[in-house]
Amino acid sequence: MSQDARRDEEQATLRRAQILNMAYIDTSQIAQKTLYKDLMPFNELSSLRVVPLQADQNSITFGVTNTTSQQTMGNLNNRFLDQRVSFALISDVGFREYMALYNPPKKIEYQDISINKAKDENLVQQVSNTISQVRADDTLAYLVQQAHKLNASDIHLETQPEFVRVRLRIDGVLHTIAQIAPDKYRTLISAIASAGNISTSSDDAQQGHIAQKVQMADGSPVDVNLRLETVPTINGIDVVMRLFNMNQEMYQLDRLGLSPDQRQVVDDIISRPSGLVLAVGPTGSGKTTTLYSMLNSLNSDERKIITIEDPVEYQFNGITQISVTSANSKETKFAERLRAVLRLDPDIVMVGEIRDTDTAKTALQASLTGHLVLSTFHASSAAAALTRLIDIIGENPLFVSAIRLVMAQRLVRKLDDKTKEAYQADEATVARIKSIVDTLPEGIAKPDLTKLKLYKPGKSAENPFGYTGQVALREQFLMTGEIGKLLAEGKATSTQDIEAAAIKSGMRTMIQDGILKVIAGETTLEEVYRVVG
Repeated sequence: MSQDARRDEEQATLRRAQILNMAYIDTSQIAQKTLYKDLMPFNELSSLRVVPLQADQNSITFGVTNTTSQQTMGNLNNRFLDQRVSFALISDVGFREYMALYNPPKKIEYQDISINKAKDENLVQQVSNTISQVRADDTLAYLVQQAHKLNASDIHLETQPEFVRVRLRIDGVLHTIAQIAPDKYRTLISAIASAGNISTSSDDAQQGHIAQKVQMADGSPVDVNLRLETVPTINGIDVVMRLFNMNQEMYQLDRLGLSPDQRQVVDDIISRPSGLVLAVGPTGSGKTTTLYSMLNSLNSDERKIITIEDPVEYQFNGITQISVTSANSKETKFAERLRAVLRLDPDIVMVGEIRDTDTAKTALQASLTGHLVLSTFHASSAAAALTRLIDIIGENPLFVSAIRLVMAQRLVRKLDDKTKEAYQADEATVARIKSIVDTLPEGIAKPDLTKLKLYKPGKSAENPFGYTGQVALREQFLMTGEIGKLLAEGKATSTQDIEAAAIKSGMRTMIQDGILKVIAGETTLEEVYRVVG
């Protein structure tokens, strides 16, 4: 409590004492507070709302609050008949300070979480015990702090019949770290709801955002920056919290792991003044990171860049960012905001996600009228994205010609170069890899598969899983060559047709990109098959 607030409370207590014709004591002015633990036990002092401020063989002065009953004061007079008993009114905060001295809170040690194996019951027990002892707001800050230390992307709170499971997604894989008791979770979800401006009584799925700096009980500062997704289940409210890294320097094209040919295409497209660029993939595939890296490379004093997002995930200097946070009619708001933004004469616009026909058409029209438009789109592949987009807007040659680049991606775990172990691939594996390598487009160098060595994850005390970070598998195509002909003739009837045309035009598919990364020792076959199939 600030000094001004404490002074105001003491003044209010003094006025109350004058009305009641009682003595008043400002406990903040008592430098050395004496504790009379033999006089009355703590539990009794707490329940009766009294505290001895002075006591000797002849007299006792009790501090009482506005909520101390007359009956309590009468009982104390009768209880200490050998001493003269008097009472003085003290503030509620003064009373709480005395109670904290009589029963100091236990010191909580926030132990760092160390995940050493896939299922670690000792870890779950240890973290669960820590969480059970701390305040609700400290629980959230502690989970965020540890998630950042472990480079986790998400925190999952999942309600079960008897407890709430806490899991962290690290390098795309979930790890259980704790179980929270239902009573504790009720206070935690209330703290989350309050900070994220969502309701704990809603029957609908909700979205929210928490951006605040928290100081935990041990003095540790934590920057809590999360996107919330909640959904009611039969056992309660489940929550997924996406962590945001606010370091603008992280969002650079050089950090995306683009191959030289992919980077050349991206650089060429985003250097043009108009057109639509689509980043395609499921949730958590790094689409937004890719677009932000493009925006960051384009961000300069000569360009006006505006984004429309739901919500704004990362804040960038020099970019105008608009949040669409209304729970109702988000699709309409996206299209309306986009039309309003275009009147502000931007050079580059990013639309967080194309979700409906109106937004799609407005984005395409903007790209035709001299704007570079970047957006994300949910689809399983680059070809499927184009099929879906045509389904939404219809086969319009003008719209199709506005699309410059479609790039799809998925994230796989990257092998730790310090611990990965080489092994000789068997004949069946080599044959399977060769069948994929042989289909690589012309112009892409085919690796030598004689004496092929692959890699598997090793283990160390520092890295028990053998992976560190993630790498993107990508496929991308331009609206030129065979695809351009196919769409100009109105013959793009299926995803297979578009993909075949893209491959003829030189597209490297996601599975081909994955196999090349396997051969290069960046990841494993199992990871590629897990993510791509």
